[in-house]
Order: sequence, then C-alpha cells, then structure tokens
Amino acid sequence: MADLNKIYLYRMTHIENVPHIFQYGITHVMSVNANKSYKTIGDENIIGTRNQIFLPNGKNLGDYIPFYFGVRMPMLYVIQKGYNGVPVTQAEDIVYGISSVQKIVEHELNFIFSDGHAVDGLTNFHEQKELSNIDRILDKNAIDATYWHNDKDLDLKRRKEAEFLVENDVPTTAIIAWVVYNEKAKQKLLSMGISEEKIYVKTNCYF
Repeated sequence: MADLNKIYLYRMTHIENVPHIFQYGITHVMSVNANKSYKTIGDENIIGTRNQIFLPNGKNLGDYIPFYFGVRMPMLYVIQKGYNGVPVTQAEDIVYGISSVQKIVEHELNFIFSDGHAVDGLTNFHEQKELSNIDRILDKNAIDATYWHNDKDLDLKRRKEAEFLVENDVPTTAIIAWVVYNEKAKQKLLSMGISEEKIYVKTNCYF
C-alpha cells in the first residue's frame, strides 16, 4: 500500500484568503465558517458546472472541496494567463495550501477521489475503502507531466487533473505546508502568522 503521508494534496487559493484559512481552515462555501470575503481565482463557469453534477454516491460535486494531487495544473495556467475569460492573477498572489491523504484520514473527514478531472464523463470516482489501491488508480506520470497536450495520448490532461474531494471543512491542523512563488509572497504569509518552517518558495510550481 502506498504511504499516505507522502500523497500530498494541493489546494490553490488567492493569498488574501490565507488569514481566514489560518483561523478556520479551508472552508466550504456553505459552511458556517465560510469566508464572506473569499477572493476567487478560478473559472466561475466550471464552478457552476460542478454544482450541477451528481456523483455515483448521489451527492453533488459542488458539495466537496477539491484538491489536486500535483502542481502546475492546467487550471493554474488559465488563471495565470487569463484564458477563457478568467481574470489574470499574478503568480505571487497564488498560494498552495498543502495537506496529505493521511492527514485527511486522521481527521476523519469524508472524502472520495477520482482518476481524472471530476467533470469529465470518462472519470471514475473511488471511496475511502479503495485507498489501498490509490497508487494504481492514479496515473502519477500524468499528474507530474510538465505538458499535457499529447497527440498520442489525448486523455493525458484528464488524468493529470485527478482530484481528491473532501466533503467537510479542512481544519488548519490538516494543513502541513504552504507553497509560494517568491520571497515577497513568503514574507506576506509570515506577516499573516504562518510559521516559516511551513512555507516553501518553489517558483517551479508556477508558470
């Protein structure tokens, strides 16, 4: 079985949302602790689509907080470049809040995970009882791929965007680290009360 401590989960968000996360954790929009001043960086059309999709367990996809299993996802490219009508967000304003599958399990949070982008009809969803097979269900090579346009593998992009979906708010104690673009972003997190040992400057996690 894979080491669940080493299967990291990445949640992209605007740096201005960090103080709320530091206090309440990563909260769902319907949570009693939801961030009333939440700064969106994603594609609003996709968010709307997710709210209309029902999963095999009968629950709505929009009821879950999504994490990726890797960095430099296609959505980040859209956000940084401003494609599909999404406003441009500079790299230093985007941070990754990082958890792990093990942390989610330890906090007894309800979750499912997918082998690809959750809105794609080819994607399969898996329950907690299937965690022992997660390293076979996920395509790690696809998740880690630098480029996702491949004429010989038209399904690469879907598999790269596999998701870990948490039904509950994710408490601060489940966040093990933060990744930022540069030193300026790191200093901003420090000013917000994030411990230095939890902040990693990794420019190569961005475009």
